[in-house]
Amino acid sequence: MRIRAYATLRDLLDVSTIQLSLPGPVNVRYLLDRLVEAHPVLADKLWDAEGNWSGFVTVLLNGRSVEYLQGLETPVREEDTVSLFPPVGGG
Repeated sequence: MRIRAYATLRDLLDVSTIQLSLPGPVNVRYLLDRLVEAHPVLADKLWDAEGNWSGFVTVLLNGRSVEYLQGLETPVREEDTVSLFPPVGGG
């Protein structure tokens, strides 16, 4: 499984791509939990104080927002690519 981090998340992780092995069919929540275990610095970006998805980071699965799929329950496969985008401002 390939996870790509963009903008300030890439800077925070000091890498742009993370390879993660999956134990079989999992969902986005499982994937994000494993990602936080490997990179605890992401915890406050992904989860709020109660452990709920903060919505701060946009999560794309193969280019589609999981928000418009099945949310955190969206199935993820080994061959998928997940992209993580923090909010972006500009003008």
